[in-house]
Amino acid sequence: MSLFTIVLFIILIMALLEAPLFTVIAGLALACFYLSDFDFQSIQMVVIEANRLASMPVLVALPLFTFAGFLLTETNAPKRMMDFMQALLGWIPGGLAIAALCSCAFFTAITGASGVTIVALGGLLYPVLLQNKYEEPFTLGLLTTSGSLGLLFAPSLPIILYGVVAREDISSLFKAAVIPGILLILILSLYAMVHDRKVFRQRPGYGKPSWIDLKQTFMTGIWDWPMILILIAGVYGGFVTIAEVSAVVLTYIVVVECFILKEVNFVKQIPGIILESVKLSGAIILILAMSLAFTGYLVEEQIPNRILDFLRNMTENKYVFLGGLNLFLLAVGCMMDIFSAIVIIVPIMVPVAMTYGIDPIHLCMIFLVNLEIGYSTPPVGINLFISSLKFGKPVTLLYRSSLPYLALLLAALLMITYIPEISLFLVR
Repeated sequence: MSLFTIVLFIILIMALLEAPLFTVIAGLALACFYLSDFDFQSIQMVVIEANRLASMPVLVALPLFTFAGFLLTETNAPKRMMDFMQALLGWIPGGLAIAALCSCAFFTAITGASGVTIVALGGLLYPVLLQNKYEEPFTLGLLTTSGSLGLLFAPSLPIILYGVVAREDISSLFKAAVIPGILLILILSLYAMVHDRKVFRQRPGYGKPSWIDLKQTFMTGIWDWPMILILIAGVYGGFVTIAEVSAVVLTYIVVVECFILKEVNFVKQIPGIILESVKLSGAIILILAMSLAFTGYLVEEQIPNRILDFLRNMTENKYVFLGGLNLFLLAVGCMMDIFSAIVIIVPIMVPVAMTYGIDPIHLCMIFLVNLEIGYSTPPVGINLFISSLKFGKPVTLLYRSSLPYLALLLAALLMITYIPEISLFLVR
């Protein structure tokens, strides 16, 4: 047995023993460099890539948006948003379900984590949907799949991370993600409207919007709306950088939640929230630094070129390649969290896809939508297990409940994959 095989075996054992992911990737990078012709570059490459990452101005947005998301989970902002969406849409067929979709999408965009959305909003939305005569399988499938819908909207952490890894303009990625994100919500909303027609007329307030409730819920959330306007104007207006937007949004949230609404105690709660957010953002940055060093080895060894040669021997057809890429990414989305998938898969995938003439921004949309769907794809999509624990239901019931939604999301994925204009309309 060669030394390289022994080292790889040790790294595999580390991974199985749940060692931190950045140590596994760093060990793999160092081992590959040391045991190849680049032994003198091993530690140097890791340090260089970590320093290059630290010098990226856009990286500031990652911890700031993470902190903002963790802070909002401790407030009543999610409930205020849901109450307003219910008043706005609850009077149309499927309106409450659509309100739940939009609320989950917004909350996931802020926090960057679908599991957090299911845990935070699931307990609020589940009994409300059941009380309004939505069937249990429909409700479970809705909450499970909508937990990851907001990953395409600003200030999505996965999009920021993808932009850093792939070296793409993050503002352009946010603009490109608007139409695909809306498309996913529209398709599921139409399904909710069609599904709800049978029992819709049995509900009080059928077809009659309550302007009093709408005004009341709008005024209740009056301090939340400027945050959304800052995000929209900053991210999509192009007036400031992503890092500057993140600083302004975080400052606004701290001032409003701690000193105006006083839903969070600045002295007692803020230090704990900072620690929790630092754990996540720090882990992401460490994983990213180590994976960039490993990417350097892949480039030196021309691994993407070898993969490309293998794929070209199978097919030179761009559309066949995209179909195979979708199947691969769905499997990745089932088994790997989105942050790990970005730092590990993207550096290999991007150069290969570009040789097929795939636009890098379009590729980002394909990648993120696949991983978004993978969260709820049987048998091991993480959202299925989180919902099973949250709602106390067998995971097999979650499998069946999610299938109609998965079929619709896969149809949207095919549209996004084979109609590039959906992703590129706002950036070209």
